[in-house]
Amino acid sequence: MTVPSLTFSRLRRELFATPVDSVITLALLGFLLAVGTAFLRWVLFQAQWAVIQANTTLFAVGRYPIEQQWRLWLLTGLLAAASGLCWGLLRGRGTWPRNDQLAAGILIALAVIGSWALKLELPIQLRWWGITALLLMVRWAAGRWSQALPAPLLRLVPLVWPVLYLVGMVLISGGLGLMRVPPGEWGGLLLTLLEASFAILLCFPLGILLALGRRSELPLLRWGSVVYIEFIRGAPLITLLFLGQNILGFLLPGGLAPDRVWRAAWVLTFFAAAYVAEAVRSGLVALPPGQLEAARSLGLPMHQALIHVVLPQALRVALPATVGQFITLLQDTTLLSLIGLLDLLGTARTVMANPEFLGKNAEVYLVLAVLFWCCCAALGLGSRALETRLNPLATSKA
Repeated sequence: MTVPSLTFSRLRRELFATPVDSVITLALLGFLLAVGTAFLRWVLFQAQWAVIQANTTLFAVGRYPIEQQWRLWLLTGLLAAASGLCWGLLRGRGTWPRNDQLAAGILIALAVIGSWALKLELPIQLRWWGITALLLMVRWAAGRWSQALPAPLLRLVPLVWPVLYLVGMVLISGGLGLMRVPPGEWGGLLLTLLEASFAILLCFPLGILLALGRRSELPLLRWGSVVYIEFIRGAPLITLLFLGQNILGFLLPGGLAPDRVWRAAWVLTFFAAAYVAEAVRSGLVALPPGQLEAARSLGLPMHQALIHVVLPQALRVALPATVGQFITLLQDTTLLSLIGLLDLLGTARTVMANPEFLGKNAEVYLVLAVLFWCCCAALGLGSRALETRLNPLATSKA
């Protein structure tokens, strides 16, 4: 049988197996077609996208000085190269699976169609196209030559991200000869990603320590971890954000109190760490006790047994729940607008309050939803690729 006939047989078996299935399928298809047609009609002919076109820079970087925005373009290029490198190494073997082809197509469509639809200036369009081409070229090169790279060099690849993060902080905030840009001028998508990435990077090791502390045999350490985790999980995030903004200003002298942006970042970190700790603890509970006992019987000290035997297996089990918490943390950054920070949602509210753009809420919220979906989809795709790479069965077959 040919491929089209096999596809048709499968669709008939799954969608039209019985008369009831056929009626349900046709009803759902009709409903989706009607909704999709109405949505496309609104997007193409009724929506007024001038509110997005006029405020593209504000949505992206807030009030960041225009003459210093070259630093953000440089950072975006470095992030694209690092993403392409890790993407290619995780997938490897010089091939382009169907999922990767779909992701590459979406990236190209966003770069070409998105920049054209927003009517960006030609130099900015060329920059986006160049960054997309850089990401895909590095992904292709890393996938093609990943097997030829020595193992010690591959082990150093994860260090690219913390080094790049430090370089990015210098580029964003200034220093080392660059003009200082205070956090009060950061905003939009820049501030949202900065707050989320800071919290993700720090809450993960802190969550591991809390999970180990909760399972410790030392009563003080165990109950201290339990009290912290249960208190944080029982308090709403918005309450903790308000406490962090107000209490630190009273407890610390004026010169030592961090900026409002960093206060919010630390609150997000401590909040997410409690949930990451429970995800890691679930991975620790899933392991049989014999793993630790076998490692100890081989003469490994407790810390080496945890690092080399227990934690790698536990983190592999806890990876889906942990990444799910990271995605939730990214979405929780929308609460920053309630404490006066101009994150992506706060910037959108400022734009919608402009009398010139009254009544343009649907267009703004749709763009925000697409931006958040792209960020969450990138985390989800990276998580699934990492799960496949860390799966011992898949590794043994490869």
